Amino acid sequence: MSIGNVSAVLVHGAWADGSSWSEVIERLKAHGIHAVAAPLPLSGLHEDVAALDRTLERIDGPVVVAGHAYAGAVIGSTRADNVKALVYIAALAPAEGETVSDVFYRGEAHALAPKLSPDRHGLIWLPEEAFAAAFAQHASAQELTVLSAVQRPISVSSIGEPVGRPLWKDRPSWFLTAGQDRMINPDTQHFMAQRMNARVHSHQVDHTPIVTAPDVVTDVIVEAVQAVSAR
Repeated sequence: MSIGNVSAVLVHGAWADGSSWSEVIERLKAHGIHAVAAPLPLSGLHEDVAALDRTLERIDGPVVVAGHAYAGAVIGSTRADNVKALVYIAALAPAEGETVSDVFYRGEAHALAPKLSPDRHGLIWLPEEAFAAAFAQHASAQELTVLSAVQRPISVSSIGEPVGRPLWKDRPSWFLTAGQDRMINPDTQHFMAQRMNARVHSHQVDHTPIVTAPDVVTDVIVEAVQAVSAR
């Protein structure tokens, strides 16, 4: 099986959309890997998993699914047969019975992490200043402008729903831990990566390396794709 037979599905997290993967998509294409960004409504974990499954249904052949941040819970909750490996990018990986909130708040918050609370619609928005302070402190001014402009809020119900048996118990997984993450405690990332027995790549990147360190992210996804294609 050649690397070209394995597709990559890229899943955005909270306060982002599929465009956050644009730099990675271009690099994967240069490696001969077809990539699709799965759009999530961020309206509830169950609904987000259903949205991912709809994207996976459209793809023939084996798939490596990569999730950033909140999307780690989403990719771990799919049961799609064509998913052959999982890649966590500074992501949250709840175990069975845990919620996104459980793991997100497990470690001590960074001093510059934003204080989050829902609006009257039950949606959590990221304060504009938090993009430069904590979400992507290594981003350029232009990148920050776009990130802030396209942000999508996440529903409270998305982070409060317990997950079932996570797929990482049954599929190989990779984990890029972000040493300069100000949103998800790096120690929490290492804890999750170790308990899921993931292949760990640790880098001194911020919370959103899919934007600020796309080469590093691409390398991890390519490694997972090559492992799947070699089977």
